[in-house]
Amino acid sequence: MRDAPDVQRPAFVGRGFALAEDPVDVLHRWFGHKAFRGRQEEVVRHVVGGGDAVVLFPTGAGKSMCYQVPALCREGVGVVVSPLIALMRDQVEALRQAGVAAAALNSTLTSAESYAVRQDFLSGKLKLLYVTPERLVSDAFLDFLGRGRIALIAIDEAHCVSQWGHDFRPEYMQLAVLAQRFPNVPRMALTATADPQTRDDLRRRLALEDAPVFATSFDRPNIRYEIVSKTNPRRQLLDFLSRRRGDAGIIYCLSRKKVEETAQYLNEHGFKALPYHAGMDRAVRDANQDAFLREEGLALVATIAFGMGVDSPSVRYVAHLDIPGSIEAYYQETGRAGRDGLPSDAWMTYGMSDLVRRAQMIEEGEAPAEVKRVERAKLSALLAVCETAGCRRQAILAHFGGSHPGACGACDTCITPVETWDGSEAAQKALSAIYRTGERYGAAYVIDVLRGVASEKVTRAGHDAIKTFGVGADLDEKVWQSVIRQLAAIGAIVVDHDAYGALTLGDGARAILKGERRIEMRKDRVFKAERVSQKSVRAAAAAALDEPSQRVFEELRSERMRIAREQGVPPYVVFHDSTLRDMALIRPRNRGELASVQGVGEAKLERYGAAFLAAVARADR
Repeated sequence: MRDAPDVQRPAFVGRGFALAEDPVDVLHRWFGHKAFRGRQEEVVRHVVGGGDAVVLFPTGAGKSMCYQVPALCREGVGVVVSPLIALMRDQVEALRQAGVAAAALNSTLTSAESYAVRQDFLSGKLKLLYVTPERLVSDAFLDFLGRGRIALIAIDEAHCVSQWGHDFRPEYMQLAVLAQRFPNVPRMALTATADPQTRDDLRRRLALEDAPVFATSFDRPNIRYEIVSKTNPRRQLLDFLSRRRGDAGIIYCLSRKKVEETAQYLNEHGFKALPYHAGMDRAVRDANQDAFLREEGLALVATIAFGMGVDSPSVRYVAHLDIPGSIEAYYQETGRAGRDGLPSDAWMTYGMSDLVRRAQMIEEGEAPAEVKRVERAKLSALLAVCETAGCRRQAILAHFGGSHPGACGACDTCITPVETWDGSEAAQKALSAIYRTGERYGAAYVIDVLRGVASEKVTRAGHDAIKTFGVGADLDEKVWQSVIRQLAAIGAIVVDHDAYGALTLGDGARAILKGERRIEMRKDRVFKAERVSQKSVRAAAAAALDEPSQRVFEELRSERMRIAREQGVPPYVVFHDSTLRDMALIRPRNRGELASVQGVGEAKLERYGAAFLAAVARADR
């Protein structure tokens, strides 16, 4: 992997173009930011100078600035490949709010609207044009692009090109044609989730092997991770949400039925929740997504059909009622919380049944055998994160090839370290029970044998007479469930899905059975519903504000909602929460002071300055 070049600041000449305006000036004038973050400036200056780039930044690190700013600096139109229409719509609206000439070409446009966008592209009136990969790779559309002047081509969500990625989309594989059709146009591939194997694959498939890779830590320090074993999942979810009333969040479920039931359950218990899944009527599904983006304090209960098109920075939590399929999927989905940098939560409950169901989905899929093997390994890696007694952040980052010293102070195992116990003997008993019952039964049956439960099924098979029957009677069912999950996490147990979820011995079993490997196990915490105040994470995030500043913050939120409803746009495209928080701290009295607030560019200052200055004045009366 080739390192990115050092930042340089001279005027650039590259691929037939000269820089007219410094990127930092563009960033401030259009987007209201005084300086770039992290490695953004390196990427921007490299692309402005005509270079290709592969950008691996975590969600919330500002990938969009890496192509939006160069598009504004370079001559021509920046073409952005985006997988979802909803994502295009919100990004285009946010750009227009900032005064940038942006548009999208997709199936929602009328013929007249599509014609107008095409003419704006050809005439050079646009600075950014969003398209889907399916549209882009058609010969007719490529010919159309060739008639205009292109500043750059940015391929967003680039992990979709890789069969090793968690969201493979075949149409992305055709994007390599861009290298041949537009050899003099800078190309960028951007993603927030890619392990080393996926990174190498996407570079090869997009013909970007020679492009420098701009990577930064995948750490999201503002996100607090909490993973708990399933006991009473609905009550556990209510307990989690009771501390987050008034906050917007996403709750992921594995099945459509569970989505519907969970949304109904939450509404019955005082939380406003809407369902979202691919089996719903399209109009209802779209209306629920729009409501989630445009109103505040809603919970959206969804399958993974929802999410990639979400650009909202005000999602304060992401909850999983079922385990995702990989660390990449988990990271991508939890990354939808806290995009504005304010404190947010990632919460998940999981059990052995989740592992069996997910693995069954892998085996029943149509992917090639090698891809299935990788998917099984990725699921096991996520289970290891769930079962770790160490820092979860450290385990997640290690999967992406990063590092963290641990003791992050923002995951459940660091905030309240888990107890551990010597599980070597229990592990031997569990593995022996699996072996002596013929490696033909699931976890529930094996646990019955260990605990000496003489069920009809056990006695009929004669397993009430084997040596391991009842050897684990000293431990309860939940402890044995935990033992089996942890043995699966280290590869000592494998779930055989051709045999309907039967437990079999894995490569790591032999050393444990022979007493050559000591097994340290974590103790699962006992779930107890807590009576908590109704203070939300949003309120906690604003806790650094004193009471007068908090009053200003709430007044600004009300003004933002009024404007958003009037325009029919999500509140965050007017201003992010983080911008309102800065306003509340600074309390600007005039346009000059308001212009110093992060996120207030020239267009928004002109458009909203008077309204928000008036809101500050009202709150201070």
